[in-house]
Amino acid sequence: MLKEIPSIISPELMKTLMEMGHGDEIVLADGNFPSVSHAQRIIRCDGNGIPELLTAILEFFPLDTYVECPVACMAVVPGDTIQPVIWKDYEDIIDRQFEHSCPFEYIERSLFYERSKKAFAVVATSETALYANIILKKGVIK
Repeated sequence: MLKEIPSIISPELMKTLMEMGHGDEIVLADGNFPSVSHAQRIIRCDGNGIPELLTAILEFFPLDTYVECPVACMAVVPGDTIQPVIWKDYEDIIDRQFEHSCPFEYIERSLFYERSKKAFAVVATSETALYANIILKKGVIK
């Protein structure tokens, strides 16, 4: 163990975050997401929710400030009546971590899946909220 590393971040996840370079993306996937079939690298984070994991990751992970939207969520499927409340949690978490505003991109489901397949890694969680999948684009340390 190391000091001040949240226990929710496994050694495998920390290694992956460190291996990522500027512009690489990581997907934090909810429990319904087809993680294994959509991942180049899969990291299991079973038993954990995305808000707690996002909070811990952002302690170490710089978001890309050279793109308009370094954060992307899966858009609600047309005709679905669900209004994802977890998105507000994500906005609050990111606002607490960064002094500049960070607009989110909302990506149609099939395009989100395709983008996930190209991501550096997919982190499979046990998050139960619907439309909780989120993509983070890594930036640089300034």
